[in-house]
Amino acid sequence: MALGTFEIARRFCGPPTSGNGGYVGGRLSTFVATDAAAPAVAVRLLAPPALERALEVRDDDGGAALYDGERKVATARAVPLELDPPGPPSFGRAEEARRAFRGFDEHVLPGCFVCGVERTEGDGLCIYPGPADDAGLFAAPWIPDASLGGVPGDALDAAFVWAALDCPGAFSFPQAEGLCLLGEMAARVFSEVRIGERCIVTSWLISRKGRKNVTGTALYGPDGDCRAYARATWIEVDRESVPRD
Repeated sequence: MALGTFEIARRFCGPPTSGNGGYVGGRLSTFVATDAAAPAVAVRLLAPPALERALEVRDDDGGAALYDGERKVATARAVPLELDPPGPPSFGRAEEARRAFRGFDEHVLPGCFVCGVERTEGDGLCIYPGPADDAGLFAAPWIPDASLGGVPGDALDAAFVWAALDCPGAFSFPQAEGLCLLGEMAARVFSEVRIGERCIVTSWLISRKGRKNVTGTALYGPDGDCRAYARATWIEVDRESVPRD
């Protein structure tokens, strides 16, 4: 059964020819009902989500699946999720950590909507996490701007909250020889994130084995309250396997 359709604008790319995984996951998550037993949504990416093409959302055994024609691109389902994120640093400390973002020296996806160094404020999210302590916590400041829709004080769409929780995880572990792409992400949103708020995004490594890295990310409001967190699995692939144009 068809639940709806949506299109990914080119602005919201991760790799140059496909959608940012967190952004796409956030869009798809809105088609899944959660409850007290399963308050989070897990999205698994099966293929690169195409840009500027109508993608169809269909019912998938109570969850949702995203299709490009007859090709299944992603699935989403409600899941339980409990994380115990490290406490956030101050906003000032997050600003200091940002200056040590390793992507400023080398970035394999410089045009990414979330973490790309070729993006500017008002175009990309420009979330650049750097090491915030000696225990493996990474952090970045983030002030959502009006280009995400609305005016200061308006709540962000789920897609942008998920996007903010996505890429920081990829910088919480040592850079791989290949390219690490998001395989699955489960996110739980506790309260709204608003345009103009001084937020902090943190990330940390949960486990690493072979080509698979599992990370945690969290998004905090100006009072230090956790607005959302996520657990993600990153898979290393050959850089040459990702289309560049």
